[in-house]
Amino acid sequence: MKFHAQGLTLTVALALTGQALATGDAVRGKELYDSRCVGCHAVDQNRVGPAHQGVFGRKAGLAAGYDYSAAVKKSKIVWSEPTLQAWLTNPEKLIPGQKMGYSVTDKHDRSDLISYLQTISSH
Repeated sequence: MKFHAQGLTLTVALALTGQALATGDAVRGKELYDSRCVGCHAVDQNRVGPAHQGVFGRKAGLAAGYDYSAAVKKSKIVWSEPTLQAWLTNPEKLIPGQKMGYSVTDKHDRSDLISYLQTISSH
């Protein structure tokens, strides 16, 4: 059996901080992000939607400089794999009154997108 110390260290560190590694394919997730999300979002700047850099572990409604809906500002959501799964499945169900009009119906696509979002949150 062969262990990769660096990967094991990252896994343990994320587990200790309460963030499990997302189970999707982050490379495919970036491709999906580039084809589906960049019309409204960017990694490091607010557009029609808020910037996604650092989204994991951030309370919903706190990306600096973005004008969130009152519903998102009032929510108690902290972005994690389960909350992003729920959000991408049906944003309005998770936070009624939010303003994102897009969902990701395929669970594998959601997992891949979330894995990518996790990679841009660890910088």
